[in-house]
Parts: sequence; structure tokens; C-alpha cells
Amino acid sequence: MEQRRVIVAAERVRRWFENFGARHGGFSLIWDEGHVIAHAADGAEAMVSSGWGALPELVEVEDLSAWFLTERTIGVVVARKGAHAVAEFEGRELRVSKVDTHYVQGRTKAGGWSQQRYARRRQNQADKASHEAADEAARILLPVLESLEAVVCGGDHQAIATILQDPRLAPLRPLLSGHGVLPAPEPRRVTLIEVVDLARSATITLNELA
Repeated sequence: MEQRRVIVAAERVRRWFENFGARHGGFSLIWDEGHVIAHAADGAEAMVSSGWGALPELVEVEDLSAWFLTERTIGVVVARKGAHAVAEFEGRELRVSKVDTHYVQGRTKAGGWSQQRYARRRQNQADKASHEAADEAARILLPVLESLEAVVCGGDHQAIATILQDPRLAPLRPLLSGHGVLPAPEPRRVTLIEVVDLARSATITLNELA
């Protein structure tokens, strides 16, 4: 058996299982400790998991598809050096967003005192960028805290960690999704949508005959 992992968009979960069944002679779904597992007639298996946490006991494809299509209220924070984007989503609908860029000086090859001066300047610029990103996260997400079901992050791990250290954002930390920091390119409006689509997707671990 050959194992591989695939990411399936929420809108394609039903169709994916239809194709899986067609390839493997049909299948049945079982629930096992927060995962949904498809057992095919020829021995192939597909285990479904989600960054939203344990899956409920779903043993019909229609119900599984509907669960992934649930329109959750989601906060999104994407950050890379010198840029950030923050948004509130209802499902895939972008309700409020802000994208901004900042100048953060690159590293210098200068040595001695000049290198230290550049390093301090660069750190000050990075700190300012992180503070402004936290400002936007507080402005957009804290007013809707009670309706948020999760906060999804993307981009650079260190940039995200620094933003979330801001004391004002402490109420958001328990809502951080199990997706971790998702891969994301330069923060833009389209990047926010890409991160939400990735967060809403199903992760399927597939075992098939090689």
C-alpha cells in the first residue's frame, strides 16, 4: 500500500469521495476517535481529519461534506516581514479586512559599530510593524470576539508569534485553530482568501495499492 496525504477543498469533499468509491469498488465510512475513515472494497483506506479539531461522528458522505461546508466565523491574521493582513470571515465571505506594509531594513554585511546600529534600527522597524499588526488585529477581531469560532494564522511563524504576544490579543489565543501557522505568500487580500480556503479544507491520509 502506498500512503500519501491530500488536501481537499471543502467544496470538493463530496466529489472526492465519489471518485474514491468509483476507483475502489465502493466504500463505507466509520468514525474512530475524532477521525472519519473510509474503508474501500479493495482494501484502500482514506482517513479524514481537520484543523478544527476532532470530527463529530459522521458516517455519511453528505453529512461529512456539510460539516466541512459549515460557515464558521473566522478571524485571520497573516504576516511576513514588513507586511500583514487581518480579516474577519463568515465562511468564505470576507466581511472586514485590512492589509498594510511597513519598511523593515534588510540585513547588512557591515561589521562592528555599523552592524550593531543597523541591527538596532532593523529591530525597531520590525517591532513597529508587529505593533501595528497587533493594532489591526485588536481593532478588527476583538469587537467580534464573542462570535468568532476560530482564529487562523498564516505566513511567517516568528512574525505571527510576535504579534500574538501583544497583551491586547490574549483573548484571541484560546481561539487559535489547530492548523498551526499555514503557509502563505505576501499578505494581500487574495492571500486572506487562500488561507481561509486552506483552513476549511479536509486533510485526507490515503492508503492505496501502489
